[in-house]
Amino acid sequence: MNSKTNGLSPWGRAWGVTEFAQLYFPGHTPVAAYKSMWKWIQTSRGLKAKLEAAGWVKFQKLYTPKQVAVLIDHLGEP
Repeated sequence: MNSKTNGLSPWGRAWGVTEFAQLYFPGHTPVAAYKSMWKWIQTSRGLKAKLEAAGWVKFQKLYTPKQVAVLIDHLGEP
């Protein structure tokens, strides 16, 4: 069932870090998208601290729904 038709947000689940990065960098390879997302996390003012407050640790494989919400709040929807 489509999330737009049932009213549920597609962001309310855990996402693989590479999978999520590719939403922001669709023309990049998975590795390039991951590296670009990591650069954003490092250079976006306050983003890394917000993610850490949401339980994020460097090199984790999944973003939790709370971390996804932080990313979307800070960066906007992909």
